[in-house]
Amino acid sequence: MVRESAMRRVAVVSACVVAAACGRPTPTTTPTPAPVAAGRPIHTVVPVPSSIQVTPTDSFQIDSTVAVVVPAGGGYAVEGIATYLTNLLGGPAAPPPRTLAAGEAMPPRSIQLALDPSKSTLGLEGYELTVTRDGVTLTAAQPNGLFYGVQTIRQLLPWSVEHRAAMNRRLLLPAARVTDTPRFAWRGAMLDVSRHFIDAEAVKRYIDLMAVYKLNRLHLHLSDDQGWRIEIASRPNLTAQGGSTQVNGGPGGFYTKAQFADIVAYATSRFITIVPEIDMPSHTNAALASYAELNCDNVARPLYTGTKVGFSVLCVEKDSVYTFINDVVKDIAAQVPTPYFHIGGDEVEKLTHDQYIRFIERVQDIVTANGKQMIGWGEISPAKLAPNTIVQHWRRDSASIHVARGGKVIMSPSSKTYLDMKYDSTTTLGLRWAGLIEVKDAYDWNPATLLPEVPETALLGVEGPLWSETLVKLEDYEFMAFPRLAALAEIAWSPQGARDWETFRMRLAFQGPRLSALGVNFYRSAQVPWVTR
Repeated sequence: MVRESAMRRVAVVSACVVAAACGRPTPTTTPTPAPVAAGRPIHTVVPVPSSIQVTPTDSFQIDSTVAVVVPAGGGYAVEGIATYLTNLLGGPAAPPPRTLAAGEAMPPRSIQLALDPSKSTLGLEGYELTVTRDGVTLTAAQPNGLFYGVQTIRQLLPWSVEHRAAMNRRLLLPAARVTDTPRFAWRGAMLDVSRHFIDAEAVKRYIDLMAVYKLNRLHLHLSDDQGWRIEIASRPNLTAQGGSTQVNGGPGGFYTKAQFADIVAYATSRFITIVPEIDMPSHTNAALASYAELNCDNVARPLYTGTKVGFSVLCVEKDSVYTFINDVVKDIAAQVPTPYFHIGGDEVEKLTHDQYIRFIERVQDIVTANGKQMIGWGEISPAKLAPNTIVQHWRRDSASIHVARGGKVIMSPSSKTYLDMKYDSTTTLGLRWAGLIEVKDAYDWNPATLLPEVPETALLGVEGPLWSETLVKLEDYEFMAFPRLAALAEIAWSPQGARDWETFRMRLAFQGPRLSALGVNFYRSAQVPWVTR
């Protein structure tokens, strides 16, 4: 009985190949997911860390006397993360973090955030976390890692931490030791704001929810047949005309330069990179309605509010079309300090194969000339792509061609990652052309084995697209995204050997009160034994 109790006290999830590098005894060959004790997981962290030891019988108490401290010279980014954590723990009235003078010892009962460049094995996004009854130490080689370590602290705390307005509360943080690095560099989500428009504040809300689960790319689908959603100074009619409607009518909308800059800055503060997409040569009716010269007959198209695809196409034989594309790419490149520019390239029905290939190659030159790295949906693979161009797989395609030339692939298989697919036949929102995707379907697959011709070494990462044909308001987006986006986050972050559906669904069950406290309109899947309090 004593032995059984001791075994329940400490849960270990390990993915280190060399145990000595983790500072602990040699693990078993296969990483062991966190066990369940008395019906409750030892920890409820999503995504599951590479290595985590938790001792629930010991804890560090957080109250108004606990200080968040950073060493002097930590830099602006570290100070910002410390302020983020302070606000999380203490609410808007919390005192600011304390900066330690050179040589000053860490004060008792404090939470220290520190960079240690010597910990190069943690990479850009890894971290080490130690929690004892006397204090907390979070260390990373780069600020990104500190931010993700803060999210682990957040999830080790009770869900009541999400009630920011609570005053004079005491929170118990279980004793823990965590060493964590992500599996993939690209851990993305996509928002389609073209079919239905949501404003900048709604996008920032989505960014906050992404951050909880350590996602780091927000792909914004900014143009389509139904709407153009970003201001281009040299082409004002794109928003004045092309941005004036959406699916089933309505006012549409767009982001001004100031609003888009605010979105980019907000995402950056959460260590999320914005990836802008302007879809071409099809999915372009909003542009064709805004500027007649983009059409081969020089006649502007009527605005479109339906959902059929493949009917629109730029006049790819006109040089003026490429001038237009350059103006758009140049303008957006100046607005977004990101390496990437997504050109879409999917579902083209009105061009010959040769026309399409020439178009993709010419646009690739434009994107490169503007200092960006091109991304396109899987259809672009047969073109002569540069090795650093990225292909995003979504259905049966020729991604293997790009892999053979040394290119990288983002995995977004529609039957697993498309968050706009219905959960089951009773789901009122969403579509079902790629199949019904319950939470287990979204979780229980391995990106490295889905396409035999695309090995893990060729994978940049995973992304969950959320198309908005049937989504009107933020609550709709949340309902379709959660909890499936948390499942995809674990696929993208956690070692494959540490993932297990049965333990994941138990940890996810305890995410229910946290999502509720955050006000998220999430889907209560019957596959998950949700905890209500």
